[in-house]
Amino acid sequence: MSASDELKYWVSFARVPGIGRVRLARLKEKFGSLSNLWNASRSDLLQTGLDEKILDGFIRVRESIAPDSEMEALERYHIKALPYLSPEYPSLLKEITDSPAVLFVRGELKPQDEISIAVVGTRRATSYGRQVTSLAMNRVTIVSGLAKGIDTAAHKAALAAQGRTLSIFACGLDLVYPPENVKLARDILESGALISEYPLGTKPKAEHFPQRNRILSGLSRGVLVVEAGETSGALITADFALQQDREVFAVPGSILSAMSKGTNRLIQQGAKLVRNHIDILEELNLSEVVHQYQLQAANAASETESVIIKCISDGPVHIDQICRATGLTVTTVQSNLAVMELNGIVKHIGNLNYTVNKSLV
Repeated sequence: MSASDELKYWVSFARVPGIGRVRLARLKEKFGSLSNLWNASRSDLLQTGLDEKILDGFIRVRESIAPDSEMEALERYHIKALPYLSPEYPSLLKEITDSPAVLFVRGELKPQDEISIAVVGTRRATSYGRQVTSLAMNRVTIVSGLAKGIDTAAHKAALAAQGRTLSIFACGLDLVYPPENVKLARDILESGALISEYPLGTKPKAEHFPQRNRILSGLSRGVLVVEAGETSGALITADFALQQDREVFAVPGSILSAMSKGTNRLIQQGAKLVRNHIDILEELNLSEVVHQYQLQAANAASETESVIIKCISDGPVHIDQICRATGLTVTTVQSNLAVMELNGIVKHIGNLNYTVNKSLV
């Protein structure tokens, strides 16, 4: 059987409750293939020692879906299914003990996504929390959960920096939760991916969110908790990170703020106190890797950016001078300079004067 034929059974088994990656691998070994397992008789399945409740659930799913139809639905939504054994399955996620048997991806995963940080926090973010989150690491993939508050701020900060970001869903990828983040989800698809272990049509349930959090931390080198109350779901992600041997970072907050009680306690318990993104990069020994990405970003500057760089290469230049010298509109120059500054290509030295970051060009 070809890999593509076997894939439809990976996808179909994602709908079967109680059969996770480890159990599925064991059953696959007994029957030789997922196709044989899917079509096995009840009596043959009982001989494997499979719990009758799980077996009944499997039979119900098998009678209600068609594997070929499952694949056709994925194609309609431009979703790729990555079985655990696929070389495209994220290597960081393979390291955790309870990684999903199959991962659904809408968008594109890239090699640089292995250099990633999960950013999580309260849905009731304060202005302080949103401001801190806007300092998200440049050229490091940001992983978060699309929830209101800190998650939303983290995704938006990554997009504003023209960086990559991944959003982990607690439902099927044909749904967006919360619904007010539909546009944000579309924006993420342009420079990242939407990811879920849940098949199409799966609605967001309360129990899905803690389960989803293990993937947030599993896909990342470390977890940054920006703001979290004493019972925040972000603390669950931090617990998963510790179990998965990931680093935990926390932003300190006011002892008077209810939204900082969880983060301050994490610091008391040994989480790395974070003042800026450099603290994280140094702790994870990622500074040089990120520097290389910044060099690539500078070398791959757009034609407009190249014109601006040439204009200011000899020293500080005022934005009005750049407009006159290049013939570009103020709006075009301002927007490009903002992106270039976020990417570390230029520096704003005050009073709308800019200079090139000589270490990158």
